[in-house]
Amino acid sequence: MGKIFDPTEHVLPNNCKEFAQSPQTLIFDNFIRIYFSTREMDRTGKYLSHIAFVDIDKSFKKILSISNKTVIDLGALGTFDEHGIFPLNILKDEDRIYGYIGGWNRRVSVSVDGAIGLAESKDNGETFSRLGDGPILSASPDEPFLIGDPFVLKINGIFHMWYIYGTKWIWNEENKNKERIYKIGHASSVDNINFTKSNKKLVADKEDETECQALPTVLFHNGKYHMIFCFRQATGFRDEKSKGYRLGYAFSEDGITWTRNDDILGFNVSDTGWDSDMLCYPHLTTFDNKIYLLYNGNQFGKYGFGVALLDGEL
Repeated sequence: MGKIFDPTEHVLPNNCKEFAQSPQTLIFDNFIRIYFSTREMDRTGKYLSHIAFVDIDKSFKKILSISNKTVIDLGALGTFDEHGIFPLNILKDEDRIYGYIGGWNRRVSVSVDGAIGLAESKDNGETFSRLGDGPILSASPDEPFLIGDPFVLKINGIFHMWYIYGTKWIWNEENKNKERIYKIGHASSVDNINFTKSNKKLVADKEDETECQALPTVLFHNGKYHMIFCFRQATGFRDEKSKGYRLGYAFSEDGITWTRNDDILGFNVSDTGWDSDMLCYPHLTTFDNKIYLLYNGNQFGKYGFGVALLDGEL
């Protein structure tokens, strides 16, 4: 259906001018609120990632309004989300609206680390406040760093979270940088605070163990769980189109054991335009008996996000 939002064409809060990454939806009766991560440059010349949102009609054609104030403050000094939130995953649970914080903080020996926190909105999704300054999911012996990209569903009274975790950092001889490798994991909770990890890698690698997998989004449909995620090679992804992010697909009977089959999607980069080099940061959403996929394109969503409509059945 094409690109539906370009952040460079609008005024955003927190001095943000570019990037609308990882779109995440909250469905209302007459419109859709799409949260995204955008960027401000701080005094040191490095980015801070903030959350904003756009309200759009259900045809995805008419923008109704854009957030004009801070949706959620960045974390306090020294906390897991001090330098950015990417993404803010939204879950409406009866009369409560939760926001799961993909928090980032800068490191010295490597560029970043991450953990997942919890927030709640008391004003119908306009703003969110943390339920504590610390994370609800963070590093553990088998998942030592880079916990992030939460996506949460409540199923039969249990909160299920799919997320990513880092496995190792590697040295990139070509650009003299340290590059991270991460995979998709799962955890569950009865109280939405204390999560128990399944402690297993969910999705098989397409090529080798250095494949990076990110932003899982899950839908239960026709008796199965369906996951769309993005993946890339560990090095060269910034400059070589063939090594950049693409979308992958897996299905499961229980949400924990998955079978990967990317070909089922039938969805790849365009020949030209805003999503001709890269497809990344997917988000599944459904309303009015239709299934939609929001996603970012070239340059990791620097110029916005688009939407696709499922044609056929999963």
